[in-house]
Amino acid sequence: MSPRTRALSVAYSITVRILAPAGGQAVSQLTRTVEAAGGAVTALDVSDSGQAQVQIDVTIGASSTEHSAEVVEALGQIEGVTVSRVSDRTFLMHLGGKLETAPRHQIRTRDDLSMIYTPGVARVCLAIAENPEDARRLTIKRNSVAVITDGTAVLGLGDIGPKAAMPVMEGKAVLFKRFADIDAWPLCLDTTDPDEIVSVVKAVAPGFAGINLEDISAPRCFEIEARLREALDIPVFHDDQHGTAIVVLAALYNALRVVQKELGDVRIVMSGAGAAGTAILKVLLAAGARHVVVADINGVVHRDRDGLNENLRWIAEHTNAEGFTGTLKQALAGADVFVGVSAPGVIDADDVATMADRSVVFALANPTPEIDPAEASVHAEVVATGRSDFPNQINNVLAFPGVFRGLLDARSHNISMSLLIAAARALAGVVADDQLNASYIMPSVFHPDVHDHVAAAVREAAGGAAELPEVSGDAVL
Repeated sequence: MSPRTRALSVAYSITVRILAPAGGQAVSQLTRTVEAAGGAVTALDVSDSGQAQVQIDVTIGASSTEHSAEVVEALGQIEGVTVSRVSDRTFLMHLGGKLETAPRHQIRTRDDLSMIYTPGVARVCLAIAENPEDARRLTIKRNSVAVITDGTAVLGLGDIGPKAAMPVMEGKAVLFKRFADIDAWPLCLDTTDPDEIVSVVKAVAPGFAGINLEDISAPRCFEIEARLREALDIPVFHDDQHGTAIVVLAALYNALRVVQKELGDVRIVMSGAGAAGTAILKVLLAAGARHVVVADINGVVHRDRDGLNENLRWIAEHTNAEGFTGTLKQALAGADVFVGVSAPGVIDADDVATMADRSVVFALANPTPEIDPAEASVHAEVVATGRSDFPNQINNVLAFPGVFRGLLDARSHNISMSLLIAAARALAGVVADDQLNASYIMPSVFHPDVHDHVAAAVREAAGGAAELPEVSGDAVL
């Protein structure tokens, strides 16, 4: 890949502090050098100056960690220039973590202390002991979600452990707060034993109104989720499954509007039979999809395939009615829709060319999709990825904040398939008819209506009012 064809990403941006002679050509060479190395200067600030030397902070977009190093090396070769320091902007944002707690009431006087803590707090404790449901009203439980992982399936990184998973869980908690004003707490568990995970989550559940399972590898995640749903009286949401399923169904609703096809008529080929793939499949089938073929690393799933585990056996029994036994690439011939939640580069442009006219390709593996979006778009009419640097990003953050906001507001005890479909329809509906096109099937996560619309649909599907009641007057007991 030549320097000028590299896809730059803010995730790999750096700030380079440079010392250069005052005057002369060194400063003017900075931008040209960065561009020649395939980077882009996004900011250039003179942060200090003397009679003979200036200090310049240059912020640069790059395409990878290796590319950043190449750009820094090129800058260091400019005559008279010294590279003083290189800061990775993404790492800087994570220094010290991304969360903090803050009190809702200030403690300014002894009276404040007496009500917030002892002796006044004892009266509140006794009230909850007498009526445990009051915990939702009188503690942070009403607005708190536990984000729980064991670090075994983090992003596309695999089993990296609970400590390495913490930045992702912190980020998830930040998104909960930013988009739905929910207080979420990352709990990274140092165990991969399903029995221990279930036991720990049950033990901490009294302090939360919802459980968000995250990045737990399949097939253990299915058992853990099922057992927790059975044991707890609060909703258990596995975002890798249910969040992904919601956004994929929403995107497919709108993609099919673009290509003028119906969900019940299209042939869908899926790559990936893990947690996300299975959840997407179940939601698609519940929403009305009838012609689906699923493939994993060992090829297409069918009833006669050897070595099927319980999950794959379920897939075989509910898909591939024609009994196709070929490869993923062969299954794509004549298909209307490809949904990938698997691995990089599993299909190419030639494979997409064999699909039906006006085809749809969702290549959602992160950070490298199943096919390069530019290649897919040569033959497919609608192309979507999980990345933020291409059009039509399909990202769970479009779903889970609003879903949990609705669940918490409705004081829901469980999550139904009809609730997931309602959330998907609400999300798809944010894109109006006069906005919809092949490059805009999903709204931005910053669209002001996304999370409110999803929350309202979930509240109603969960049995609560679609609109929150007006609150007036003083709080009463």
